[in-house]
Amino acid sequence: MEVEAAVHGNKFLEYFFAFMVQDWFAFWPITICSILTVAVVIERSLYYARNKRDVTIFIQRLQRELERSNLEGAQALSNQLGGVVGEVAEEGVRLIAVEKEDFSRAFDITANIVGRKLEKYLAILGTIGATAPFLGLFGTVVGVIVTLQVLGEAGGQTQEVVIGIAKALIATGYGLIVAIIAVIMNNYYTNIVRRFEEDFQLLKLLFLSFTSATFSKPQSGSQQFYRR
Repeated sequence: MEVEAAVHGNKFLEYFFAFMVQDWFAFWPITICSILTVAVVIERSLYYARNKRDVTIFIQRLQRELERSNLEGAQALSNQLGGVVGEVAEEGVRLIAVEKEDFSRAFDITANIVGRKLEKYLAILGTIGATAPFLGLFGTVVGVIVTLQVLGEAGGQTQEVVIGIAKALIATGYGLIVAIIAVIMNNYYTNIVRRFEEDFQLLKLLFLSFTSATFSKPQSGSQQFYRR
């Protein structure tokens, strides 16, 4: 069994090498897609890891600061949290003092700007997921046509035709592998972005519950803080 598996493995490598050389017009575009996929996965994974925060305790502490009308404390707390959540929270505290009447719209602008940072490069994964299978299929179609033409002119036998088609199918398999990885990671990162957006909406609800009443008349300490 081990010898047979080794033989099949060598045959696969032989077919793949033939695909690289003969079907370069499909191999290189798919390979570029695979490189882009790896690059985006690494960059996004590091970015989301740097900005990951547990907001449960933060929301509770921020609520207590707002209940005491302590904008300085809320601002410092948001700055201490850091990451994109802290960035949005810090801007939300500032908007409470300067945009009370139109706070919701101003906060949405901030959240959407940060949302663009979170969604950066995800369109690349979506495009690769939709395109790579067709690149592989294109390579397979061309490979089958060339194989049938060459074998037909040379009077090839059925076994040779089957082997030629098997080699051509490598392109489709290669494209599908790259596309599957791109789609899986795109869906995974989209869910991460959605969780960040849910945190932003939670912050918005928290701020809205205090903008109309608690900070309708800013205290002197808050005014002094925002004049700095």
